[in-house]
Amino acid sequence: MSATASTSESLELGEILLRTTRLTAEQLDEARKQQAESGDSLGRILVVSGHLNEDEVVHALGLQLALPVRTDLRTDEIDATLIERVPITFAKEHVILPLHRDDRDAVRVAVADPFDTAPLDDLRLLFDGAEIAPELASRRTILGAINQAYDRSAGSAAVRAAEAAEDLDALATEISHEPQDLLEAGDEAPIIRLVNSLLQEAVKERASDIHLEPFDDEVRVRFRIDDILREPIPPLPRALHSSIVSRIKIMGGLNIAEKRLPQGGRIRLKIAGRDYDVRLSTVPVVQGERVVLRLLPRDQEMLSLERLGFSDDELVLMERMTHRTTGIVLVTGPTGSGKTTTLYATLARINTTDKSIITLDDPVEIQLPGVGQIEVKEKIGLTFAAGLREILRQNPNVILVGEIRDLETAETAIQASLTGHLVFSTLHTNDAPSAITRLVDQGVEPYLIASSLVAVLAQRLVRILCPECKEAYDPAPEELAELGLQNVDRPVRIYRAKGCPRCHHQGYHGRVGIFEMMVVDDAIRRLIISNVDAKTIRERAVAAGMRTLRMDGARKVLRGITSVAEVLRATEEDSVST
Repeated sequence: MSATASTSESLELGEILLRTTRLTAEQLDEARKQQAESGDSLGRILVVSGHLNEDEVVHALGLQLALPVRTDLRTDEIDATLIERVPITFAKEHVILPLHRDDRDAVRVAVADPFDTAPLDDLRLLFDGAEIAPELASRRTILGAINQAYDRSAGSAAVRAAEAAEDLDALATEISHEPQDLLEAGDEAPIIRLVNSLLQEAVKERASDIHLEPFDDEVRVRFRIDDILREPIPPLPRALHSSIVSRIKIMGGLNIAEKRLPQGGRIRLKIAGRDYDVRLSTVPVVQGERVVLRLLPRDQEMLSLERLGFSDDELVLMERMTHRTTGIVLVTGPTGSGKTTTLYATLARINTTDKSIITLDDPVEIQLPGVGQIEVKEKIGLTFAAGLREILRQNPNVILVGEIRDLETAETAIQASLTGHLVFSTLHTNDAPSAITRLVDQGVEPYLIASSLVAVLAQRLVRILCPECKEAYDPAPEELAELGLQNVDRPVRIYRAKGCPRCHHQGYHGRVGIFEMMVVDDAIRRLIISNVDAKTIRERAVAAGMRTLRMDGARKVLRGITSVAEVLRATEEDSVST
């Protein structure tokens, strides 16, 4: 929203948000004070502060202005002849995208800022005086659609880079027959365009990782999308490998001459209007250097517990945990299960001016404004334990420790929780009760665990069924039994993956969390002090109302969010019988 929006408009928007979202009057008053000081828009302030996500603000604006709201923009509904007349720089700068002409010959246009009318006037001139009919959408939605629409009209980004280099095989021959310094080879424009195009293609495909794998006669490029590796483009010529790796190393500030040892670095990029932190890792293999790039968006919209898949009752429990002033809350799960995202979404929820929050992580993957964030550097002695001791001297209210890896970190975190701090951290365990036995195995005394631990959240990520092609069917009793649904007293109709062009014929599009929240009550504390096994603690927690990972997965299957196969894959080590 433009900063010049009138006060009455802002007040009206605030009232709508109070009625239609979880926003509280106190949060609205705080945002209005910030608006008076900064001149920024009310909606943007609420999104940046973490009180709301962009979609909620856009829907409220739609109600305020009586404009249609779009949650999705498909490339098949975008008229290529329209976007050919609009420069991509103009579209991205103003976050605006022409869609199609309607029955009245008006041009329907997706906009993120309805109060910024100058770009609409420019479009009216571009389209020979045609009426411009705005439709609201979030910045994220429009920028994503701009990428896809312009890529479609000009061809694949990777293919364009190959064409710019005339031909990949020709380029490979040129490099192999012209020995030169690696730095100079890495700076060749065709290689730069090729690497940039791979990054753009990965963002367009929603990839979390890019894998560059050298083999004897080719370089395989794979993207990890929804936790599944796919090969979206043909293999590259082997002769390009050295130059590609050198270019990536230069971007990450690594030593391009060192090929014998693993290296790690960071690249900061802006792609489609979004800022990304790219984690870079190289390891030497027999055929050369294997490179993995992890793409981490730096925006705040992902930090919403509702969007992560928490149900209403789980949100109530999380709210209760975050309003405590002391104790430890642990999030457990394997690598890549979304633990860090959940923790930072929790911090974003309680990140207010009356709280001092400090985090200690390795590395800092998500940046939160207003939060002190420290990155572990073990080479210079800044370990989790050492950093945590120094944090306590800063008198914070809330502390996030990226991972409890050893006894020293565990004991320091427990002492912090017992001396007036709320501590969040992670452990690598398969379920919530196992976190207790892991701490005992590390050497922590059971009585310390019992007195400090307030809750353990275990989680996994499952793929979401594609809404365009998911297929309904009547499950067999055996299939329901695997989910723990043996005694269902009504007909059950659930969905399975099918596949369509939108989801690249995978049947899934996006991921959501399934959760297991164990609240440590007096009965569980007595079991911890008695040093019983995880199975006994699990039985007590389930008897007290805890839903296991598979139970929560079953609920999402019944709601048509995911499939039986996905839940069984993610919870194969979970036993519903306990």
